[in-house]
Amino acid sequence: MLTIKAISEQLRNTSKPNDWTNELMNDQRTGVQKLVASWLKRLEMQKKVQLEHEEKIHFDNSHKLTMNDLVAGIDEAGRGPLAGPVVTAAVIFKDYPSELFGINDSKQLSRSKRQSFAEVIKKHAHCYSIHIQEVEQIDTLNIYEATRLSMMKAVDNLSIEPHVLLVDAMKLPTTTSQHSIIKGDAKSLAIAAASILAKTTRDEIMDEFDKIYPEYHFSKNAGYGTALHLEALSEFGPTPIHRKSFEPIKSMIS
Repeated sequence: MLTIKAISEQLRNTSKPNDWTNELMNDQRTGVQKLVASWLKRLEMQKKVQLEHEEKIHFDNSHKLTMNDLVAGIDEAGRGPLAGPVVTAAVIFKDYPSELFGINDSKQLSRSKRQSFAEVIKKHAHCYSIHIQEVEQIDTLNIYEATRLSMMKAVDNLSIEPHVLLVDAMKLPTTTSQHSIIKGDAKSLAIAAASILAKTTRDEIMDEFDKIYPEYHFSKNAGYGTALHLEALSEFGPTPIHRKSFEPIKSMIS
């Protein structure tokens, strides 16, 4: 009879039920029953992730005009913060390897998971593009227009021209066929991938700003108006990367 430790190790490498796992169901040891329950829960979660993955692919494919059309997903990160750029990304997939399983709205993933997926996306995307819209443009244009034009830049910078655009809650100034998708990063694999690339890129930028302006804690708040950030603003005033068109910075400098 296998020890509980040996069973645990074997279950870790077992991806579907078989005769051996069926026999384990009858093992009356409490430790074994807990292992089996945990394993079944893991299989159910993997099944759920795979189903969601397939639904996202189906969603993207459903917007193709022909089977060979290329669909680009477009999303942004950083519309709400008081400081730093807004970052947009566009992603096209042609193939969908299993490494893409679990890609979701970047807000639903841990930072380490986002970083890991960002590398996977860059490796397996047919092509991708990232655009950084600086604070000066945000203040000149307004955040909505700056984001919209940044998204368009991300699309224009793709090395391959897409046939269809799936844009997260935005309408772009283009004649290319497009669809504005509410909560698109939860429905579309391409949009979810774009959200991850935009978010990870912006986080890296804010980490660098944190080294320049440590009193604002940008590596923790990413420029959002947290209590510590607002306290720093009150004490030290705005930096060159703060958005002068956003409150309370606008009132502070007027």
